[in-house]
Formats: sequence, C-alpha cells, structure tokens
Amino acid sequence: MHVMRFERMLFFQGGMFMLDLVQRQTQLQQRKAELTLRLRNIETELDAHQSKDWAELATERESDEVLEGMGVAGKLELAMIEAALQRISAGEYGFCAACGEEISAKRLDVLPYTPVCKDCAARNAEHK
Repeated sequence: MHVMRFERMLFFQGGMFMLDLVQRQTQLQQRKAELTLRLRNIETELDAHQSKDWAELATERESDEVLEGMGVAGKLELAMIEAALQRISAGEYGFCAACGEEISAKRLDVLPYTPVCKDCAARNAEHK
C-alpha cells in the first residue's frame, strides 16, 4: 500500500498528473493568500468601528455582524484549504478521506479543498 501510494505521488495523485497537482496546489495557495488578506481587512474594519453617535453605532453593529459572519466563513474555508495543502504534501490529495476512492476532477474543480467524494458528502448530508 505504501509503495502504491508513493508511486501515485510520483506520477499520479487522485487520477491527476503531477502538473495538475501543482496547478491545484497553486490555486489553493492563491486562495489562501486572498482569504488571509480578506480576514485581515475584516479585523481592521471591525476595530475601526467606534462611533460616538447612537444611530451610527446601530448601523455599525449591523455591519459588524455581517463582517463577523464573513470572518467565520473565511476562517472555515482557510482551515479547509490548509488541510487540502497538507493532503497534497502527504500524497493523499484527490482521495476521499472517508472511503479512500478517488475524488472526481469535476468535484475538485468546484471544491478544490474538499476531503470527500460526492457519494460520501451526500451520505454525510443525509445524516445531518
């Protein structure tokens, strides 16, 4: 199994040639950089809201709630991207963490950080 996994790392990974894998890694790293910048900007914006006017405070609070929601979503996506980059390093990217089958290229095109195949994702959704 380890030899097979190593061979896949050299030539294929999740049905992808190494060039495709490098492109996926680059895509994930770019998205990580975008999210990191966005999260910094959200923190800066949240820190800047300190109006003395009550009407402005109410508006700022509503804005803060939206920004906080964006921050939570961004942090979740960032964690998923970091996990995907770790799977690339470990030679496990493109394989479902639940069943071990390959994740389709189409699914990875849409969700490059997904750890599970379409079937396992559907099963997980049914149990929620």
